[in-house]
Amino acid sequence: MDETLLRDLTPSVLGVLVRRGADFAAAEDAVQEALVEAVRAWPEDPPRDPKGWLVTVAWRRFLDATRSEAARRRREDAAAAEPAPGPAPAADDTLRLYFLCAHPSLTPSSAVALTLRAVGGLTTRQIARAYLVPEATMAQRISRAKRTVSGVRLDTPGDVSTVLRVLYLVFNEGYSGDVDLAAEAIRLTRRLAVAIDHPEVAGLLALMLLHHARRAARTAADGSLVPLAEQDRGCWDRRAITEGTGILQAALARDRLGEYQAQAAVAALHADAPTAAETDWVQIVEWYDELARLTDSPVVLLNRAVAVGEADGPRAGLAALAALDASLPRHTAVAAHLHERDGDPVTAARLYAEAAAKAPNLAERDHLTRQAARLNTLRPR
Repeated sequence: MDETLLRDLTPSVLGVLVRRGADFAAAEDAVQEALVEAVRAWPEDPPRDPKGWLVTVAWRRFLDATRSEAARRRREDAAAAEPAPGPAPAADDTLRLYFLCAHPSLTPSSAVALTLRAVGGLTTRQIARAYLVPEATMAQRISRAKRTVSGVRLDTPGDVSTVLRVLYLVFNEGYSGDVDLAAEAIRLTRRLAVAIDHPEVAGLLALMLLHHARRAARTAADGSLVPLAEQDRGCWDRRAITEGTGILQAALARDRLGEYQAQAAVAALHADAPTAAETDWVQIVEWYDELARLTDSPVVLLNRAVAVGEADGPRAGLAALAALDASLPRHTAVAAHLHERDGDPVTAARLYAEAAAKAPNLAERDHLTRQAARLNTLRPR
């Protein structure tokens, strides 16, 4: 059973039903039922035309689902007009579905879930497991999202930045449950890059590849976090780095800089350094300056303070940090790092402990706690 083929066909099959006049929510349900039937039937009787088979079964499921008395006549008319089984049209509706699933009326979490269902072809159970929520909760979230976008017509070009933001949210979920969402985000972004020629789509794909290339080195055997400076660079995926760098260079050459290209440039400079000591921090600061100009993001300025601390010394980094809101996530952890580099282990240990109490996840909390403990053991008694 080729699950990848099923997932690749899902958006085009859904697009066919929508073009035939099916409501988006009902069409999506019908496609999911067709996928379940394919999993059951194909191993013993694989179709010659997988897409045509799915379209035929999904359309029949859609017709069967229209049961109300008021819709009986429409159902009979639609059944009479049902196209004969055969090759499905070659039109690619993937791009339209991307924009529909990233509709501005949806919350980010709903947009992500709907994208994974309609474009990614994942089941509700898979998405629920990936986000560590009950399947019923995820089903409700997806149902509400489908109701929200039902009847929406995409007569004008969609907002590419919203689509990219949704894909970036998927990527940042990483891995949980039985679905590798980072790999899934890369797969979906590759498909978007085929559907639309846009430098920021390329920038996001490059960024994902460059970050994902370091994945194997990010955690130790016991599951603890390994900081970038301490990672075994021999474990980095050089093929992904080469691909990501090539995609980024082609995007930058178009001279239409965006935030994902700038973030990818920072990641590329880290990937290009043979050792942590050889990192070109001066260039990284310059790219963070570009990012700050593009986004006006406080998180960017926080990362810039770290880079300034590496390029110009910890005192300069602390000065840059002092200009930022102390309530920013990870602000305390950055302060701890810079104070340690400045030769103040007492303050650093205290700040590491404070940062651990604010950590957003268990792995980060454990890492910061170990940092505080390490410095405390070095203090004279």
